[in-house]
Amino acid sequence: MLLKIHPQGIEQNQIDEICDCLEKGGLIIYPTDTVYALACKLGNMKASERLASLKGKKLEKSDFSIVCHSISQASDFTKPISNNIFKLLKNNTPGAFTFVFEASTKIPKILQTKKKTIGIRIPDNEIALKIVECLNYPLITSSLPTQDLDLECYTNPEYFCELYSSTVDLIINDGIGNEETSTVVNLTDSEINIIRQGLGQLRY
Repeated sequence: MLLKIHPQGIEQNQIDEICDCLEKGGLIIYPTDTVYALACKLGNMKASERLASLKGKKLEKSDFSIVCHSISQASDFTKPISNNIFKLLKNNTPGAFTFVFEASTKIPKILQTKKKTIGIRIPDNEIALKIVECLNYPLITSSLPTQDLDLECYTNPEYFCELYSSTVDLIINDGIGNEETSTVVNLTDSEINIIRQGLGQLRY
């Protein structure tokens, strides 16, 4: 189903509809501050397997991130955050970054990498943040596949219907999306290491 967002912003009843879909194990396509992305509720294994399948991977070999609405929520799913790293997060969130941390025990082992890490996103996007805040729990997320696709296929929601209408439960249309991905920053060794430079410009 396609959910069209009014130019003046998303309505609460639409947020409620999205969260209801996620609570029931739904898989959605939603806007972020970078490219549109796939998501389901963290902890729902069936939905997570569907997400992995759309990315052409097995769940245990997928490299997903989670979306949180605040640093406070994110810290529940990571090992303790130092004061320096907290300051870095405060300077750069919400923003177009994926921060890689050591995962806490609240992250299902099957979703952790072999190094027991997890990517954290706090996107600078009102819709994404409102969804996670209303859900009161993080999303598992992965950007739409972009390889070998025309730009419009992963930036224009009108095309998503053709590509994904039979495989996802809800497509949120908030207009043309960004074509750049997030900047990935590894923080697992208490050092700041930019793995991939994307849209986000890190502020120290």
